[in-house]
Amino acid sequence: MSSEVAEPSLIGLAFIVLFIGLMVAYLLLRKDQTSRPLREIPAFARLRRSIGLAVETGMRLHIALGNGGIQGLRGAPGMVGLSVIQRISRSAAISDRPPTATSGEAVLSILSQDALRSGYREANAEYQFEPTSGQLSGLTPYSFAAGVMPTIYDEHVSVNLMLGSFDAEVALISEAAERTESLTIGGSENINAQAILFASAQEMLVGEEMFAAGAYLQTGKMHIASLFAQDVLRWVIFVIILVGAGMKLAGVL
Repeated sequence: MSSEVAEPSLIGLAFIVLFIGLMVAYLLLRKDQTSRPLREIPAFARLRRSIGLAVETGMRLHIALGNGGIQGLRGAPGMVGLSVIQRISRSAAISDRPPTATSGEAVLSILSQDALRSGYREANAEYQFEPTSGQLSGLTPYSFAAGVMPTIYDEHVSVNLMLGSFDAEVALISEAAERTESLTIGGSENINAQAILFASAQEMLVGEEMFAAGAYLQTGKMHIASLFAQDVLRWVIFVIILVGAGMKLAGVL
């Protein structure tokens, strides 16, 4: 029984090691070169334009991180959201209304404050950082949505970026954004939230597009390297499936 449990764990560990190795190799090979061009994703192109417009017009950017925490599958989108918060706060540090982040989990809320502070520090504007910019809106899915809605209605928000673990409660947030005629860009690992965002958001991040946010917003070279590793592993998995299917047809397996 223990060997049956250990085998999948070893395979997963091997993929993690391979993934990290590919990232390091990419960084070493392209150390003195410009980053490779990325395919156009409309959501990120529109977000970059909207950040500039929000700063110029004195409007606020709102990032909703959901209530998935930072662990496991549900935590992955929140970690992406944290890296995006840092990049956005760095760009919007000179705005009259600083970006605000809402979350439905205590650790995520604390980390969102730290990410905002880090962004201001990088922009040499740490004195403008407001701890209340990172808010814990509610500890259950619907209390979180209820806490987010006043932020959208009352804080002069022009852009709502939803990157995190959501469920059906995301419909309430999207509805509030629709009523204020603010731009909504969203992505989640939850299939229910994906369906709602596909119907309600102006721009939807489909599949792995959400996890490419750091690379497209130029958060750092490691994010570009992760895209390279994903592309290589995608082909590796494709080849493994193809070889396995061929061996099955040949009667080898």
